[in-house]
Amino acid sequence: MRDEIVHLIHSGGFYGAERMLLDHCQYVPGRHRVIFLDAPDVLLRRFLAAGVECFNVRGLKDLLLELRRRPALINAHNFRGQVFAWVCAGLLQLPLTLTQHGFTPRSRKQRLYTRIALRMGRSRRVRRIACVAQSIAVLCMRAGTSPAKLDVIPNGLPPYAVPPRQVTVPLIGFVGRLSAEKGPDLFLDAVLPLCRQHPELQAVMLGDGAETATLQARIDAAGLNRRIRLVGYQDDMASWFARLSVLVLSSRTEGTPMVLLEAMRADVPIVAFAVGGVPDMIEDGINGLLASSGDTTTLSAQIDRLLIDSQFAEQLATAGRLRQNHDYDLAKLAERWRCFYALAQEGAPC
Repeated sequence: MRDEIVHLIHSGGFYGAERMLLDHCQYVPGRHRVIFLDAPDVLLRRFLAAGVECFNVRGLKDLLLELRRRPALINAHNFRGQVFAWVCAGLLQLPLTLTQHGFTPRSRKQRLYTRIALRMGRSRRVRRIACVAQSIAVLCMRAGTSPAKLDVIPNGLPPYAVPPRQVTVPLIGFVGRLSAEKGPDLFLDAVLPLCRQHPELQAVMLGDGAETATLQARIDAAGLNRRIRLVGYQDDMASWFARLSVLVLSSRTEGTPMVLLEAMRADVPIVAFAVGGVPDMIEDGINGLLASSGDTTTLSAQIDRLLIDSQFAEQLATAGRLRQNHDYDLAKLAERWRCFYALAQEGAPC
């Protein structure tokens, strides 16, 4: 269908890229269809319940059959989805764009994937690349991608009625996959000393992943299993944001983190490592507090500062909400996406 944009993504669950894609399909003008590569059924049900047409395919042959409907273009997300899309776009002569959400080159395999993904962007087959942060665009240019085919379009949030704040006890929050790139271990490095300093302080880690058992063992060994809780993946994030005193982002690498945008919208004060696109979103001392990547001592001190000075914390949270509404509102970003797709389709004017 010549007006259809097909999004191709390999996914294991509903994380940042999937959240961005669901909102994108609902709020960015155009006819969108999502093809998942080997996704869990629960993920498809979530997209279908939101009214987004989607399918699951198990390999290249099935994908080629789906794409014979000949969409206007393919927009590929995440490494495996981009490799499959690159092959199919060549075989079927379809316009191809990439959305780069970020890279996590911590292992040898991940470093290889990053190099391949960056080299792929140089290919003439890829017409345009949307980077969710300027730092990602810089990586693409360093790898040889022409700046002319790059667009920096940050993630945004759709309109939403935010529940009122309901903070009853000091509560520090971590939200994300419990995997190395998200730094849940660094979160504990910063929070464990604070719990010893503040007997009333509690912390919660929302998410699941490979590090769960290791993190729980550390919490148990510190004797803090009643004050630092691992509650797993949560669907109702709004109620959790309403209860948080501080949201901590301890990631080792990031693009434009959706969790920061959600916290900003919900008036939650933020402390984060200055990695990836985070400094584009958070100005230290203006709408949040920053620490250098991996510096858990400073991260802990910044959290402590907000716990002690509630007025300053409220000031930062208000500035964060205004920043999200001004710069990271999906309705305002929709025109940039429309232009991105138009330019990718035979250089159509935007």
